[in-house]
Amino acid sequence: MARDGGTARAEGHGGAHKLYRRGDSPVHALPPHTKLAAVLGFVVVVVSTPREAVWAFALYAVLLAGVAATARVPAGFLLRRLLIEIPFVAFAFLMPFVVPGEQTTVLGVSLSVPGLWGAWNVLAKGTLGVAASVLLASTTELRALILGLQRLKLPPLLVQIASFMIRYGDVITDEMRRMSIARRSRGFEAKGIRHWGVLATSAGALFIRSYERGERVHLAMVSRGYTGSMPVIDEATATRAQWLRAGSLPLTALLICLLGWTTS
Repeated sequence: MARDGGTARAEGHGGAHKLYRRGDSPVHALPPHTKLAAVLGFVVVVVSTPREAVWAFALYAVLLAGVAATARVPAGFLLRRLLIEIPFVAFAFLMPFVVPGEQTTVLGVSLSVPGLWGAWNVLAKGTLGVAASVLLASTTELRALILGLQRLKLPPLLVQIASFMIRYGDVITDEMRRMSIARRSRGFEAKGIRHWGVLATSAGALFIRSYERGERVHLAMVSRGYTGSMPVIDEATATRAQWLRAGSLPLTALLICLLGWTTS
């Protein structure tokens, strides 16, 4: 059976991505499932920390800075990737003005005390979680992340969906770009609400094309023996020492969290 047109183009993707930085650091060398487990454990600990333990969040940031230094990820690279949390930052800045409760004055502005604590809670925990995720993506290729998810025994269907999203995301984006070029070559330029109908039609056409491509890919897979599970080509394994190195981050964070609860 002939291969789907997008399959060949997609094969070049999935190994590297914009967040990934190639390197040979100790963090890069860790098996992907150990890093996934470490980041998940770290995020759970951070979320469980009482918001009043401000010093604990500062220590968490120091821990992540140490990981970034070990992985040789520049601070500028990390900070630029943190811009993705701007919508949450905007929400957090609104909380002191809209959350009811005791009021306090800051620089002549009356703010809610519970709102200030809530904003701090969102900013501190959200920023640390995003930073940990960015470090994971910076030191792990997408294909390796999929192998790590398989190794951690996540539901196979979810792993396959994630794999196809990664594999064909660029194909769908390229299709959308070509449709945009075709519209502009015919003199179309979206300037107002009256053009929404054309954009909606394009979105519908893109959906139909993507759906049909998915059907062709599925038929091609079935013809090659696909029965609902993907074959495991590379088995990701980890030694006890690698687990200990990866676990040092969440375990240290857990100790800080316990101290935070005892002092709060």
